Amino acid sequence: ARIKDVETVTVVDYSRDTSLTSIPTNKAYRMDAVHLYVDILNLRDMLESTDTEGETCHKRTLRFLNLHYRAVHRILTASDALRVDFHNQRLHAVLAKPYSEDSEGDRVNRAVAIARLISDVLQETGDDDENIPAAQVRIGIDSGRALVVNNGRGGNREPLFLGRPANMAAKIASNGTDVGIYLSNEARSAIGLEELDTKDIPLTPLTDEEIVECQDAAELGLSKDTMVSEWRADNKNKPIGSFVFTRVTPPLRDLDISLLTPGNSRRMETISVYADVDNFTAYVDAHIDDDPEDVVRCLHVIRSELDRVLSSDFSGRRIRFIGDCIHGHLMEGTAFQTYAEDTVSTGALCAGALRSSFDLALERLQANDVDTDDLGLAIGFEYGPTAITRLGMQGDRVRCSTGRAVLGSEDEQKRCTGEQTAIGQTAYDAGPASVRTLFGTSRLKSGLTYDVVLEALAADENKVAKAIHAAAYAVVSPAIAKAAEAPFRPYSEKC
Repeated sequence: ARIKDVETVTVVDYSRDTSLTSIPTNKAYRMDAVHLYVDILNLRDMLESTDTEGETCHKRTLRFLNLHYRAVHRILTASDALRVDFHNQRLHAVLAKPYSEDSEGDRVNRAVAIARLISDVLQETGDDDENIPAAQVRIGIDSGRALVVNNGRGGNREPLFLGRPANMAAKIASNGTDVGIYLSNEARSAIGLEELDTKDIPLTPLTDEEIVECQDAAELGLSKDTMVSEWRADNKNKPIGSFVFTRVTPPLRDLDISLLTPGNSRRMETISVYADVDNFTAYVDAHIDDDPEDVVRCLHVIRSELDRVLSSDFSGRRIRFIGDCIHGHLMEGTAFQTYAEDTVSTGALCAGALRSSFDLALERLQANDVDTDDLGLAIGFEYGPTAITRLGMQGDRVRCSTGRAVLGSEDEQKRCTGEQTAIGQTAYDAGPASVRTLFGTSRLKSGLTYDVVLEALAADENKVAKAIHAAAYAVVSPAIAKAAEAPFRPYSEKC
């Protein structure tokens, strides 16, 4: 069905002030812009501020994120930057203005000025009364051409940027532990800075002198004190309120995230799963000029299939698409209790189904003359307490799912190649012996398709896998019985 939706794709160059809020599924824009990623380095410290991952650390973490999100949102709005996504500790923004082709340096200067303002403001937006520290941030910036497509479904639609500049800015921000503002060599060249001797992630942040030069050139016209003052006024006039948690009644797919607020949040033990399309950035770079339509087709077909596996086949809940990655949760249990072993078993089966359906999507795309190159799928999952809510202010809230398992599942995904699946240590320990046998002591396995996982678990007397086998037999057994009653006819007679 999705292949038909993108049978005809239109790709056009982005023109000034074009709305990106409701891009049709079969359309994309080419845009030259600067991409800025902000990564909050001390989020993990917040989640690990207590020995036990109870409500206290989750409430503190969500308030930490909410305070800083409000501040950054105000800065982006005032500086005419586009907020693309705010996913837990990571924020993605884009600067397309000034629009002219020879204004790349102006855009980079403006991005650096905004980055410095964000860093300075977040030093003032903690909350001593609530034990909320200032955010320690690492900021990555890259510049170049990307494809802009629709991201999300229904009322949760937003623009998504595909290509090297978005991916590189994210990689720079998230692959390091030192604070500072880091520019790719493309961004450095645009403002006349010497390129660094690095193949991928720059190891040297901008100096204070270089940042001041960018600020002077950008003439942003915004001050830290003004931003902090307005942020404090926002919090006084529209207070965040207390975070109140209740559990979800399974199936998790029925959770209506649009109804969540701090006072109406959810918290329960779940599997968090990240499935990331491997080599997709290289794929976009290879096709963005000659056949960008195939990029749009691949993205929508693959992600739609992964979404359906999680939500329809395994009754899970997608939290969001993050570029070419899907993040979601699933659980087995009741309104009062999560069944840990069953949930981990279902998580393993879901990971196998994601890989099988990904392979099928590639097969169907190729059959429809869509190049898929050497795309793969890296899958990581972890188990633990999960808090799900929406942050921000009324009328402009963003969905948020946080917990040690969320960070853990992303960590597991990152250690995978496009053929591998990894299970986190907590899920490994909480799951049944059959799952531990399947993944081995490395907790990492290649080629785990659905059939492989199902047969391995069922052979090891896994309760969930055996139930699936029994249900499948119950469906086909009437047909088998009917066939047994029919008189035998040779194959030639049937033909």
